[in-house]
Amino acid sequence: MDISIIPALAGLTGAAIGGLTSGIASWFAQKTQSRVQLLAQKRAPRQELYKEFIEVATQCYADALQHEKPDIPALVNLYGKINRMRMLSSPRVLASAEQIGQKILNVYLEPNKTFYELRVMVNKNAIDILDNFGEACRAEFRSLHLGTV
Repeated sequence: MDISIIPALAGLTGAAIGGLTSGIASWFAQKTQSRVQLLAQKRAPRQELYKEFIEVATQCYADALQHEKPDIPALVNLYGKINRMRMLSSPRVLASAEQIGQKILNVYLEPNKTFYELRVMVNKNAIDILDNFGEACRAEFRSLHLGTV
């Protein structure tokens, strides 16, 4: 065997290992970038929908606390958002949104609240109907980040 072949083979092997390492690193970087983009594509429409739902739900709830006659267009808008959640959201988020809709409907059936009654509700933290919804959304976004939804 010719001894001059050994350095050539070593150089060739080193180049092959370097190229392979570079290719694998590129593949991992591309895979990570694709995963981040997919996560953003899943997250953005949900964030917008949840923001819209919170805005509509708070408006409906405020109206329900002050009036016994329901604001039908606002309620239809609220339930439209809930129906959009049926396509995008986890079961926990959807169940929480449905509970909020039911609570708002029930509040319309109650007598109007006075300012004093509202203050008592605030002091007892009974006025916040969105706390479970917020927790459900955070859990859903956490699970999206982990890839379990």
